[in-house]
Amino acid sequence: MADKGLIKTRAEDAFAGHFASLPADDPMRDIRADAFGAFAQKGLPHRRIEDWKYTDLRALMADAPAPAAPAAPEVAASAMTRADLFDGIERDRIVFVNGHFVPSLSETSGLGDAVEFASLGRFLADGGAILDRYDLADPANAPVLALNSAFVGDGAAIRIKEGAKLARPLEIVTLFAGDEPGLQTLRHQVAVEAGAEATILQTYAGPDGVAYQTNIVAEIRVAEGARLNWIKAQEEGDEAFHLGLILPRLEAGAVFDPFIFGAGSAVARSEIRMAFDGEDAISNIRGTTIARGSQHIDTTLVLDHAVPGGLSREFFKAAIDGEAKGVFQGKITVRQAAQKTDGQMMSQALLLSERAEFANKPELEIFADDVQCAHGATCGQIDEDMLFFLRSRGIDAKTAQQLLVQAFLAEAIEQIGDEAIIDVLEARTRRWLGVAEAA
Repeated sequence: MADKGLIKTRAEDAFAGHFASLPADDPMRDIRADAFGAFAQKGLPHRRIEDWKYTDLRALMADAPAPAAPAAPEVAASAMTRADLFDGIERDRIVFVNGHFVPSLSETSGLGDAVEFASLGRFLADGGAILDRYDLADPANAPVLALNSAFVGDGAAIRIKEGAKLARPLEIVTLFAGDEPGLQTLRHQVAVEAGAEATILQTYAGPDGVAYQTNIVAEIRVAEGARLNWIKAQEEGDEAFHLGLILPRLEAGAVFDPFIFGAGSAVARSEIRMAFDGEDAISNIRGTTIARGSQHIDTTLVLDHAVPGGLSREFFKAAIDGEAKGVFQGKITVRQAAQKTDGQMMSQALLLSERAEFANKPELEIFADDVQCAHGATCGQIDEDMLFFLRSRGIDAKTAQQLLVQAFLAEAIEQIGDEAIIDVLEARTRRWLGVAEAA
């Protein structure tokens, strides 16, 4: 039932108006209506909902722009200069601008026969019932997933064929272009078949000074014995609102290793809700958050170990400056049947100013008796002894602090294992810190 004690916010009213304006002859209308109904029942989540205690969308989301129109070709091409993070890496690329697939900016020739790709917009136009796989009534999922299903216009449908081993990464670019606020809503569906191996890069970018919104959901299935590395780099514009939800399902012996790099947007929430469906599946989840000014960046992880032998590792680092706020929420559930589960979680944050904030909320919910599970969390300022050590060797205070923050964040970044990706993310970190690059 709807929460009758809450008056609808301006953003909730705006979403309702935008939904009412969708075409009446849309073949997905019934599915969209069910999804929006689930959202309308609960509205935007607030601090009284436990999973959203530290990211109160009712308070943070002042308004909701209308779905963005496709960008003109020259505008989209010009905006691509912002999505330059992985330019030094040889890769294939699928590009979405303002929530719409742009073939002219994409490059998929290197995928060959190993990968099947289609724009999800084609299936949506045919009325394909592809959006109803999750419980939209769950208040923890509803804000992102239900709104996504209500407004989604496009996305990537990707199948990596059995036994295929991609020689280079595949990048999915989500880019906003233009001077007016808009909502871009995408749904990706990725299937990595048995024994296949791949690296997928997600890049998010957009202009500063534009209050656009991104809502993106990725449904991922990693089949038996397959391996998927998933690197998310969130560098949205400084007034953007980013809501991202990743829904992986791991089959027996599968390996899924995501990394979340959070640096952009005014408000961002990157969420993973992972299901261990097959025995002996492995996931190493890592990430770094760098925030300053008045940014609010939330990383939320929910892992469901439902079968025996699963192994999960969570390792996150954050550097928070100015009046920014960071959030890490990690929850590991081990069900009664999931004996021999090994789950470990660690979150560490550096506060670089007096007014910076970081909320750590690790949780374990264990119903099995033969498991190894632990969590830890730290939050504090730079160690004065380490700073003094560097200063005593002739390094000025600013450079010393930069070196210590670099080393702190690198501990997570270097666990990616791919040197080219490590170099890119460490270079971005140095730029954030103001470290001059060698000529």
